[in-house]
Amino acid sequence: MAAKKAAKPNTKAPAGSYALPTGGPGGAPAYPVNTKGRAVSALARVTANGTPAEKAKVRAAVKNAYPGLPSSKGKGNSATAAHNRKAAKGK
Repeated sequence: MAAKKAAKPNTKAPAGSYALPTGGPGGAPAYPVNTKGRAVSALARVTANGTPAEKAKVRAAVKNAYPGLPSSKGKGNSATAAHNRKAAKGK
Protein backbone atom coordinates (compact mmCIF):
# COMPACT_ATOMS: atom_id res chain seq x y z
CA MET A 1 0.00 0.00 0.00
CA ALA A 2 1.38 3.44 -0.93
CA ALA A 3 1.94 6.01 1.76
CA LYS A 4 -0.34 9.03 1.72
CA LYS A 5 1.25 12.36 0.94
CA ALA A 6 0.98 15.02 3.61
CA ALA A 7 -1.33 17.89 2.75
CA LYS A 8 0.35 21.14 1.78
CA PRO A 9 0.15 23.83 4.45
CA ASN A 10 -2.25 26.66 3.73
CA THR A 11 -0.40 29.51 2.03
CA LYS A 12 -3.10 32.11 2.56
CA ALA A 13 -1.77 35.65 2.41
CA PRO A 14 -1.46 37.63 5.65
CA ALA A 15 -4.43 39.78 6.63
CA GLY A 16 -3.01 43.17 5.59
CA SER A 17 -1.83 42.09 2.15
CA TYR A 18 -5.04 42.28 0.12
CA ALA A 19 -5.89 45.02 -2.36
CA LEU A 20 -9.57 44.75 -1.41
CA PRO A 21 -9.75 43.67 2.26
CA THR A 22 -13.54 43.18 2.13
CA GLY A 23 -14.13 43.01 -1.62
CA GLY A 24 -14.62 39.28 -2.09
CA PRO A 25 -17.73 37.11 -1.80
CA GLY A 26 -19.38 37.57 1.56
CA GLY A 27 -16.98 40.34 2.48
CA ALA A 28 -13.93 38.09 2.30
CA PRO A 29 -10.57 39.62 1.36
CA ALA A 30 -9.82 39.69 -2.36
CA TYR A 31 -6.77 40.09 -4.61
CA PRO A 32 -3.69 39.33 -2.47
CA VAL A 33 -0.64 41.42 -3.38
CA ASN A 34 1.91 40.28 -0.78
CA THR A 35 4.25 38.77 -3.40
CA LYS A 36 5.14 39.87 -6.91
CA GLY A 37 3.51 36.75 -8.37
CA ARG A 38 0.28 37.33 -6.46
CA ALA A 39 0.29 40.99 -7.51
CA VAL A 40 0.57 40.02 -11.18
CA SER A 41 -2.22 37.48 -10.68
CA ALA A 42 -4.40 40.09 -8.94
CA LEU A 43 -3.96 42.47 -11.88
CA ALA A 44 -4.92 39.74 -14.34
CA ARG A 45 -7.95 38.62 -12.34
CA VAL A 46 -9.28 42.12 -11.69
CA THR A 47 -8.82 43.00 -15.37
CA ALA A 48 -10.93 40.00 -16.33
CA ASN A 49 -13.55 40.17 -13.60
CA GLY A 50 -13.45 43.47 -11.72
CA THR A 51 -15.50 46.62 -11.84
CA PRO A 52 -13.77 49.87 -12.87
CA ALA A 53 -13.56 50.89 -9.19
CA GLU A 54 -12.01 47.54 -8.22
CA LYS A 55 -9.53 47.80 -11.09
CA ALA A 56 -8.41 51.23 -9.90
CA LYS A 57 -7.99 50.06 -6.29
CA VAL A 58 -6.05 46.93 -7.24
CA ARG A 59 -3.78 48.82 -9.65
CA ALA A 60 -3.10 51.41 -6.95
CA ALA A 61 -2.28 48.72 -4.38
CA VAL A 62 0.05 46.92 -6.80
CA LYS A 63 1.73 50.17 -7.84
CA ASN A 64 2.26 51.02 -4.18
CA ALA A 65 3.73 47.60 -3.40
CA TYR A 66 5.71 47.11 -6.65
CA PRO A 67 6.27 50.48 -8.38
CA GLY A 68 8.56 48.96 -11.04
CA LEU A 69 6.00 46.41 -12.23
CA PRO A 70 5.04 47.61 -15.75
CA SER A 71 1.47 46.36 -15.69
CA SER A 72 0.80 48.13 -12.38
CA LYS A 73 0.68 51.36 -14.36
CA GLY A 74 -2.16 50.07 -16.53
CA LYS A 75 0.14 50.34 -19.56
CA GLY A 76 1.64 46.86 -19.77
CA ASN A 77 4.19 46.00 -22.42
CA SER A 78 2.53 42.76 -23.49
CA ALA A 79 1.06 42.17 -26.94
CA THR A 80 -2.40 42.04 -25.33
CA ALA A 81 -1.92 45.44 -23.68
CA ALA A 82 -0.72 46.95 -26.97
CA HIS A 83 -3.73 45.47 -28.76
CA ASN A 84 -6.12 46.84 -26.12
CA ARG A 85 -4.60 50.33 -26.33
CA LYS A 86 -4.90 50.25 -30.12
CA ALA A 87 -8.52 49.04 -29.91
CA ALA A 88 -9.38 51.76 -27.37
CA LYS A 89 -8.14 54.39 -29.80
CA GLY A 90 -10.45 52.98 -32.48
CA LYS A 91 -7.69 51.92 -34.87
